[in-house]
Amino acid sequence: MKKNLVAGALALSLGVTATAASAQTTTAPGELVGLAAGAPLPEGIYAINTFFYRAPDAPVTSAPLDVAVNIPVMIWATPFVPFGGRVEILVAAPTVMTFSRTGGPSAFRDTSINVGTLVGGIWAFDLGGGFGVSLLGAVHLNELNGGRGVLVTNAGAFAAAPVLPHLASNTYRAGIAGSYTADGWNITANLTGNFYDSPATFSGNNTFGTRGPFNISDALNLDLTATKKFDLFREGKAKFEFGAIGYGTVNLNAGLTRFAGVPFNATTNPLIGRGGRFALGGLIGYDFGPFTAQAYVARDVVSSARDALGREIDNTEGWFRLIVPLYTPASASVPAPIVRKY
Repeated sequence: MKKNLVAGALALSLGVTATAASAQTTTAPGELVGLAAGAPLPEGIYAINTFFYRAPDAPVTSAPLDVAVNIPVMIWATPFVPFGGRVEILVAAPTVMTFSRTGGPSAFRDTSINVGTLVGGIWAFDLGGGFGVSLLGAVHLNELNGGRGVLVTNAGAFAAAPVLPHLASNTYRAGIAGSYTADGWNITANLTGNFYDSPATFSGNNTFGTRGPFNISDALNLDLTATKKFDLFREGKAKFEFGAIGYGTVNLNAGLTRFAGVPFNATTNPLIGRGGRFALGGLIGYDFGPFTAQAYVARDVVSSARDALGREIDNTEGWFRLIVPLYTPASASVPAPIVRKY
């Protein structure tokens, strides 16, 4: 099944484990992989939950943190089709979690950080012949309910903050996707831009080592999918999905320093840089009827993140997704088109 679960969560390039040449993006690279984001959904209400777990190479980092992101999304594919394109409304509430891979009093406690609630809409067109295209506009309301994240050691000592400085600003999100979904194929390219009010400062109490205002680089993400559905178990319907995926992100404002209003310093206030990463992997999925499940694994093939010794920090990520149609009007085409497209 589809969709541009336009949720959000993020590419977590933690400042405590990597240099400034890391990607600054609220939309997690890879979050739309496996979804035919360019194809319109049949009218109805859909729930999509995407979860991923990231493990950086160790012992490249001295205090490695694994990162998990959970992205629950609700999408209402409305009956409105202005100029032939279906209007789809969505809301999401992503959460980022960190887990220390080491123990002892100096290791970091686990954290949980709210990403600002995402609200937005999609305008999706069926162009015929299995081709579709969609446009997305959305915003993460980080200034309303986004977290900043504070790292504390198991001994109770303050370690670092904020974990996610780019949540100091709302994230304005725009995207365009194209999909081919005929004959069981899902060939999709999805381009997503993240834009920030930069420089930005967290509101309220600005303690815990939070040095605002922060310069935040806009970012561009690319998610790629090429999968095919097969009738593997001879059930009379193609339910098993298999294929290749790729995704990545890059900073757009490489010349900014990390902190606004502070002179450049290679150690204390470095350039954000043209940070980014790109990963490749594979996806499998199965249509169980009432819901569809997908899983995919990918590994960085290139990354700008470096440790204190200049060594590249690559990540391995595992993803799991559930797609559940909650309601489809009786007059709409029911499961068949959904299975065919997604």
